[in-house]
Amino acid sequence: MNDTTHDIRIRPGGPADVPAILSMLDSAVVWMNNRGNTEQWGTTPFSQAPARVARVERYTTENDPHIAELDGTPVGALVLDSGPSPQMPIAPAGEPERYVRLLVSDRRYAGLGIGAALLAHAAEETRRAGVELLRVDCWAGGGGELVAFYERNGFTPTDRFLSQAWPGQVLARRVS
Repeated sequence: MNDTTHDIRIRPGGPADVPAILSMLDSAVVWMNNRGNTEQWGTTPFSQAPARVARVERYTTENDPHIAELDGTPVGALVLDSGPSPQMPIAPAGEPERYVRLLVSDRRYAGLGIGAALLAHAAEETRRAGVELLRVDCWAGGGGELVAFYERNGFTPTDRFLSQAWPGQVLARRVS
């Protein structure tokens, strides 16, 4: 991990962070599309899709958002919840859990360990809440790079799923 991660500050997020989160998501769509990935999040920027904007707004009011900053600039976002999105075909854990509903970093700062720092923060928040299970679901297409990222950060694949034509993978991490 790059030493720059020590400069990352993670703070609670809120509704004022919606424009920054949408900007990060938009940059991620462009980055993915430039790499030939149009299946994961499509080609339409999040900020231009009213349903996606509304989802990000809900994340900042109904869930537990966290913002990673470098020198005061938002460079990543994490949203935690008590379970998976009801729209996803994912079985309940059967025990208390924290669930990563969103993890994104500004692609201009790629390679600085922002995603890893946010996942470490998610694990600490989960522990602090007295919960032992942290789960996430992600896109399992394209050569599995995203699944491998979560595995490198302490998660173990559990269940595969299909949401319409979108191949997904649930991963879990014990934090006790």
